[in-house]
Order: sequence, then structure tokens, then C-alpha cells
Amino acid sequence: MATAAIDERLAEGLAGHGLEGFDVAYVLGSGLGAFAEGLEDSIEVPFEDVDGMPASSVPGHAGRFVLGTLGGVRVLVQQGRVHLYEGRHPAEVTASVRAFARLGCRALLLTNAAGGLDPDWSLPCLMRITDHVNLQGSAPLKHSERGHGTPYHPAMGEALVEAAAAGDVELKSGVYLGLSGPAYETPAEIGYFARCGIQAVGMSTVAEAAAAHAVGMRVAGLSCITNPGAGLAAGPLSHDEVVEAGAAIASIAGRLLAEAGPRLVAASTD
Repeated sequence: MATAAIDERLAEGLAGHGLEGFDVAYVLGSGLGAFAEGLEDSIEVPFEDVDGMPASSVPGHAGRFVLGTLGGVRVLVQQGRVHLYEGRHPAEVTASVRAFARLGCRALLLTNAAGGLDPDWSLPCLMRITDHVNLQGSAPLKHSERGHGTPYHPAMGEALVEAAAAGDVELKSGVYLGLSGPAYETPAEIGYFARCGIQAVGMSTVAEAAAAHAVGMRVAGLSCITNPGAGLAAGPLSHDEVVEAGAAIASIAGRLLAEAGPRLVAASTD
């Protein structure tokens, strides 16, 4: 599958619907899509209307782009994403962030719902991603690309910290582990990951972050820690629980995202 053909076509599709000229792009994970409702002068376009954009089949992913203004900056929100476990190729998973770069955007915030591995954290909570471990078993970059170092830019991370302080939002920080899914981890796996210094585990984000970094974007990452990892909770895990927890913290996450926009744009141009 030719990566270039997918993201080129998607960039053209976005522009064809007027989804261009934005300063920062947000990719919103399970349960966090409500943030887009606060954008002013917004344009909404379903994924299926944009040539080249694969549609998500996961509950909690609205499956649309929303372009609008917030805090004086133009924001493009991607409500939902596709995952490897849906049978998607890495080129499809990373197509949208590559398309954003083609349209001139340099600031990207990736969000996700994740399981937490620190038993001392009160859940749900928000975590700034300082780095990640990719155990998805696939290569998100093209042969010609080189992704040196962490994809999470320090200035972008600091922008999230400043936004949290301004919005009176508690913000944890830690390392995110990306797995392919769709099954949740075993208690033994969670115990192993915790001993390796992981704070959150999920099934997205790492491919998008690596690809965006490789094409010149500055990346920030935010996890909504919705549930304890397997073996750390009293009962079995479920996606419904993830969506419900995301909704419970959505207003707090929205406050952080609103404060973050102008700071992320500034951090992407210094």
C-alpha cells in the first residue's frame, strides 16, 4: 500500500471541504469528542465524505472532522481514529496526521483513552505523554523516513503543563505503551509493563506520533486514564467503561484542550 497516495488524496479531500488553514490539529480518542462542540464558526464533515479518510468502527469515535476557532486560533479536530486492530494498514492509521502536515499544520495534539498502571493515581485522570514504547509490531514510517529520538517535543509538553495550570487541571505525566489490541492485556502483562516504567497502556497514538514527527510536525500527547490496568481493578475491563470514564472527565479535558491551543501553536513556531 502506497503511503504517499493515501495522505496526498486525504489532504486534497480535506482542502476540498474547506478544512484547511488551521493552526493546530487535535486527534481525539474514545469519549473525548465533545470538545469540538465548543468551537466557534465551525464546519463539520463526516469521515466518509472526505476522500481517503478511513472510517472508524469503534464505539465512542464520532468519525468526523470539525474546523473552528477557539482562543483566537484555528483548530481542526479529528473526532475518532482508525486502529491497527480494525484491520487497517499503518498507512491508513497515519494518513490523517500526514495530511495535516501537507496542509501546513505544524502543531499536533494526540489524545487517547488508556489504562493506568500507577495504583496511586485516582481515576479517571489526565496524563501528559513524555515518551512512548511501541509494541504494536508494525512500522509506521516509510523506508525513506527516519524518526530520531522521542516524537514528543519538549516545548509542546511544556505548553500542556502551562495550559493545565491556567485551567486549574491536574495533569500527571508518564510513558505510554502502544499495543496492537484489540484484546485487553493480561494481569501478568500489566505487571511486567509496570516494572518496566510504563504509566499508561493503550492501542493507538504511537504510530501517529512517529509519523507526524518524521514529517516535521511538533507533537504533544495526552492520555485520559480511564481505568486501572488488568489485575489492578476488581472486575474485568470493558470498552463501555472506557467511554463512560472518558465522558466523566470530558469537561475537565475540554478545559485543558481549550487552554492548550494558543500555547501549542506558539510552541510549534519558536
